[in-house]
Parts: sequence; C-alpha cells; structure tokens
Amino acid sequence: MKTLKINVTYVLFLVIIFFLSCSSDKKVPLEDKLQDALDNGIEKYDVEGVSAGIVFSDDKKWTGTSGISHDTVSIKPDMLFAIGSITKNFVATLTLKLTEEGKLSLDDPLSKWLPEYPHVNSEITIRQLLNHTSGIYMFWSNQKIWDDLKKDRTKIWTPEKVLSYIKEPYFEPGEGYRYSNTNYLLMAMIIEKATGSNLSTEFKERFWKPLHIKNAYLSIEEEIPNNQAHVYGDNFNNDSSYQDLTFLPRASHESITYGSSGLFMTAGELALWCHSLFEGKILNQQSMDEMLQFVSSGLSANMNDYGLGVELFKRKYSNGKKAYGHSGANIGTSAVMIYLPEQHLTFVVMINRANHQCTQYIRKNLINITLKELNTYSIVPLFPYGFIIILAAAYWLVFVLIRIRRKRKIRSGNSIMQG
Repeated sequence: MKTLKINVTYVLFLVIIFFLSCSSDKKVPLEDKLQDALDNGIEKYDVEGVSAGIVFSDDKKWTGTSGISHDTVSIKPDMLFAIGSITKNFVATLTLKLTEEGKLSLDDPLSKWLPEYPHVNSEITIRQLLNHTSGIYMFWSNQKIWDDLKKDRTKIWTPEKVLSYIKEPYFEPGEGYRYSNTNYLLMAMIIEKATGSNLSTEFKERFWKPLHIKNAYLSIEEEIPNNQAHVYGDNFNNDSSYQDLTFLPRASHESITYGSSGLFMTAGELALWCHSLFEGKILNQQSMDEMLQFVSSGLSANMNDYGLGVELFKRKYSNGKKAYGHSGANIGTSAVMIYLPEQHLTFVVMINRANHQCTQYIRKNLINITLKELNTYSIVPLFPYGFIIILAAAYWLVFVLIRIRRKRKIRSGNSIMQG
C-alpha cells in the first residue's frame, strides 16, 4: 500500500485557497450584489424602505434604494431622512472650525460663554462636552420631560427650559464617559454666542456651499421640504401603535434635541459629507487629530468609543477593519455613516423606521461585499486573530493527516508480519 506523503506548506496553501474560493462570486456585478444587500436587509427586518450611498473615491460613487416610502411610492435617492444624532458630528466639526479661526478653544470652560445652570459645573470644558466626559445628566433620562413633551407636540422649547429638567451629574468632569444630548445642547448655545448666528446659517455658509450640498436642512430653524421619505413607528407612545409619522406635529421633539439632532439629508449627500470630512477636506490636520482622540466607553459591549462628535465602531461590523463615523435615530428613522480610513471607503445607510439592527445588518453586508470586490476582505473578520485561527485550523488538519498516515503504516506493517 502506498504511504501518504504530506507537504505542510502545500496543505496550508490549499486550505487558504479553499477559504478564498468559497467566498468568490465575482461573476455577479457589484451593483447587483449591493442591491441584494438592501433588498434582503429590509425584508429580514420588515422595514418599509432604505436609501444608501457608498463613496469609493472622489469620482466613483454608488447610491441605491429599496422598498417604499408610502402607498406605492418607492424610495428615491433624492428623498430626505432625519439623521438624528449624526447631527452631533456636524456640530463638533463646526466647533473645531471655530477653533481654527481662534473664535473659541477646546479648553474653554463653560463659564466663559454661558451663565450658571443648576447641576452644570461651569468648569466643564468644550472638549468634555464634545466627547461626553462632562458627566452632565442626559435630560431624556428624566421621564417628566417626556410626559410634558407629549402634552403639546407643537410647543417650541427653549434651551433654558430643557436644562431645567436635568438632575445631578453622573460624575465629576473628566472622570468618566456618559453619552448625553445635554452636552450638545450646551455646545449649540456656545456656538450661537461665539458666532452671533445660529447652526443652520453656519452649516450653510461653512459646509453646504463649499461642498455643493443642496439637500440638507436643520429642523426648527428651516422648513423641511416635502420630499421626505415617509417614516413609521409609535411616536414614542410606548404602546403597540404603529403609523405613518411623517407629518405629525414634532416641533417639541425637534426643539428639545437642538444641537444633538435635527438634520435632514439624502444618503448620497451624507456620504459626500462623511468622505470629505475624513479625507481631510474640511478641517486641518490638527483639528482632525483632536476629533479622532477617542475615549473609552467603558465595559459596555454595545457602546462605541467616542472622539469629538465621532464614534469608533466595533470591528465586528466592518469585517475587522478600523472604522469610524456616527449613528443616529429620530422619529421613525435610523441612520449610520461609516468611514474605513485604511481603505478610504465611506458607507451610509438610512431606513424609515427606528431599527438599528436593520441598519447594522445592511451596513455590514455592504462593507463585506465591497471589500470582497476590492480583494481586501478578511476571511475571518477579527484580524489579527483571523489569520491565527486559519493557521491553527491548517495545522490541525496536518496533524490529523499525519496521524492517519502513521496508522496506515502500522496496519501495513502488521499485515506483512502476519503473512
């Protein structure tokens, strides 16, 4: 009987080729694969519609939609979605732009710009507002503000009124991390003092015009056009109601979240913003370095580390690649923008229901598909551990084959002796 000869390098090569060939589907056009990711995502999570955008480079972009806005009206690329807390990224970028111009400093204390408020330490710095290390109480955590909001959804709340609902701080400034919309409400108030203007005007002059963004609007300060994707949910009623929320009164909610939410944009233009920002076309390098100084969110497996208006995403959602950006939700919407710095890729996903699982699922699949197309896909997306796992599996296979070979030799020897 012939013995089994084993070449370890050859076996390793075969194992790696096997894994790579298993995921090869190059025959299908990239656009079709990306479209399938959108179709499958909204079907899996029973979401009405999705709009998405990818920026591969300045001259190569992709936009896609799936599902409906309302009735038989399909989602279209030019439809607006509320991007929720992604607005924080714009506020932080505007703040850094003002620091470049010498209008304020990240180390300025609140006392330089604002009067004293109960439960707000006036020595908190602008930097601590932007990276959520101020310890300031999240006004949304006070049930009374929700109860009062629902009594009159047409009411415009002043920042001072919102601040009257905050309670004792979570910790002393700089001694922890706690995500709080109150930080960005205060930051918006400081920006108004520093510029003598408001957020919508500053966004338009400093960002929309230079980047040729034509479909971006800040609620409360600007009228939102009717080309919105219709949105669905329970309108924060905490019951089983489910309805089209698009044109229901929402002024109270939008005014309460001033500075921390409120922007409406298209997927394509949010992708343009994200790519322009992280490719260094808006801020100088020093400002970008400041923005990307991340603080730990602690032991929570669901919280991302946070910089100045930017999240460092868990790598399980980006095929093991480094990725940052921001996620957000508003009445009836969920959205995410994400940038992969090593691959220079930007992804945006927006859906017309507040379902982060759906946006995460779609964004993960869009990233995986794109990385495979560009031959940068990780076989096991937990690099560097992925390569170790593959090697371990290969050596285990070699070990098994060697054991088989030895057993055959022993059996062959016994057969000869008995003969």
